[in-house]
Amino acid sequence: MSTVFVVLAALCWGLSGGIGGILMANGWDAFVVSFYRGAIGLLFVLFWLMLRPHGSGLASSRLWFWSAIAGLGVAGNFAFYFVSIAEGSVAVAVTLMYCAPVFVYLVSFTFKLERSTPLKWAAIVMVMLGIVLLTRIYEIGTGGVTLIGIGAGLLSGLSYAVFIFGFKYAAPHGSPQAILVIAFAVLVTVLFWPGDADQTVAVLSTPDWPLFAVLGVLGAGLSFILYIVGLNHTAPTVASIVAMAEPVTASLFGIVVLNEYLVGLQILGMGLILVTVTAMNVNSSTRGSQPFAE
Repeated sequence: MSTVFVVLAALCWGLSGGIGGILMANGWDAFVVSFYRGAIGLLFVLFWLMLRPHGSGLASSRLWFWSAIAGLGVAGNFAFYFVSIAEGSVAVAVTLMYCAPVFVYLVSFTFKLERSTPLKWAAIVMVMLGIVLLTRIYEIGTGGVTLIGIGAGLLSGLSYAVFIFGFKYAAPHGSPQAILVIAFAVLVTVLFWPGDADQTVAVLSTPDWPLFAVLGVLGAGLSFILYIVGLNHTAPTVASIVAMAEPVTASLFGIVVLNEYLVGLQILGMGLILVTVTAMNVNSSTRGSQPFAE
């Protein structure tokens, strides 16, 4: 049953990318969409904290510091992800975001938190080749994803890596629900300012508000809770593999609902990225570095 929770979380995250794509196609600003995704998520994790207040660690300054770092990471992850979708496609954006473990490795190498090996560098090179094929960067200017879209997609992955590190170092000092409450509060504060103020207010009375609600519930509130609860009773290696449901779901949503398409080389590039990153995740999980593990 726990593995089902992890799968459901991944599916929710995958669907949230498609829902965000619909909202932006309707003219909503990427930062406004990201803000409401996080704001609704904050309500969910606040309720979770109220239900399980024991061991929150809210008196710890280290919890607040690292949770705030995690909040900056998840804010960047949400915002850059939707910017990438707006400038390209859901399939490209979600696959670029899925490259987060590459950034985790590079940061770990830089700060000597992990030993670099030829195999790890080979995996990074494979992912980079996949990115070139997926984004068709060699054809920029002929249509499709833009440089902004590519950059934003990679920044969403980098931001998720920041979230992973923040959550990992906050975990010893408090409960997951307390960490997420602080992180989402930081997200809401950060993303309120760059968004279109008129649109932020207009969401409250727009016919599109059910989509915003579903986005927040699936993309932040329910999904994070399902993932953390499920991971407590699921082998990290299994969780790493089933998490691939997110990019697959998001890509299918973009193709079926948003009429996006990928050419043969892009599909090959996506495959290289998904297989290599999943293998990197499994390798990290066997060494106990799964970010949400308690």
